[in-house]
Amino acid sequence: MSKKTLRIGLIGSGYMGKAHAIAFRSAPAVFELSADIELAMLADISAEQAAAKAAVMGFKRSTGDWRELVNDPDIDVVDICSPNWLHKEMALAAIAAGKHVYSEKPLALNAADARMMTEAAERAGVKTLVGFNYAKNPTVSLAREIIRSGELGDIVHFRGTHNEDYLCDPEAPFSWRLKREFSGSGTLGDMGSHIINMAQYLVGDITDVVADLKTVHKKRPIANAPGEFGEVENDDQVHLLARFANGAQGTLESSRIACGRKNSLWFEVTGTLGTLIYDQERLSELQFYSRKDAGPREGFRRILVGPEHPDYANFCVSAGHGLGYNDQKVVEVRDLVEGLCAERPMWPQFRHAYEVNRVLDAVELSHQERRWVSIEEIA
Repeated sequence: MSKKTLRIGLIGSGYMGKAHAIAFRSAPAVFELSADIELAMLADISAEQAAAKAAVMGFKRSTGDWRELVNDPDIDVVDICSPNWLHKEMALAAIAAGKHVYSEKPLALNAADARMMTEAAERAGVKTLVGFNYAKNPTVSLAREIIRSGELGDIVHFRGTHNEDYLCDPEAPFSWRLKREFSGSGTLGDMGSHIINMAQYLVGDITDVVADLKTVHKKRPIANAPGEFGEVENDDQVHLLARFANGAQGTLESSRIACGRKNSLWFEVTGTLGTLIYDQERLSELQFYSRKDAGPREGFRRILVGPEHPDYANFCVSAGHGLGYNDQKVVEVRDLVEGLCAERPMWPQFRHAYEVNRVLDAVELSHQERRWVSIEEIA
């Protein structure tokens, strides 16, 4: 019996578009999928660029008009890897055309738009997936398994960061990421959304926040325009305190100007019986402390993720060899295919990503009004 073929239409061939293309091509070699994957069409900013990238990435067809891709009857899934401000329009158009949608994060520039997109997808009965890929790491899956098993006891605290230094140089040129109409918030939406999603995945719903945001470099030079500068309209760094529905407390931070930090998505989950520590820059390791080991030689022990842990064996037969960033996307694509073709639950869908957007909006409101904000205040 032949498999169903899932036909993918990808919008955007930049960094994330390339990561998605790699994952689509790798997933069938890593996992036994319920459907074949066809890279059907690529849309980009011009017909010429789309054609060139399609040839490199292995797509059958290309277009310089994303609307053509969305409305093409031979496309099953619209994969949105465009800049943030385009997510809403593209997703709503895809939903209206009856297509399933796989979108990069953040889902939208604000919670109101994310809710509109979520409700449109639910009304139309199409399935959705959002690219919070760090939670797809087998190491993070193991961390969640340990937490859910009760090995840490009752969770009392989450401490997390997502810090990078891609804008630490004050002479780094101005870009669309620094304008609110195109990017929304700054590091808060770009990387803060990842650590917020991670906190929700591991600990549970965030109910209240109090936050402080700061723009450190308020102007940046405009490329190829000597002496001209653009006004930075969003945050370089954010710090927040959080309360969780289960009673746990949290401290979260994100920065795009953290010198020396390349991908410091880091968390520490503390319970009444133990603690877990994870660092994305060492993405195949967990540090685990258990009170059961208390004694003269107590301390954290390193767990190297291996074939006995979730999903790892599909990539490698031996522990300690490690996985990479793109492998997380491969797991994400597996979840997309199985969710669409084998009726398995998909996470995070638009509804889950909307909850992240609610927290993002609450963080900004807290900073503006200098007070604790309940997530329930954000519609």
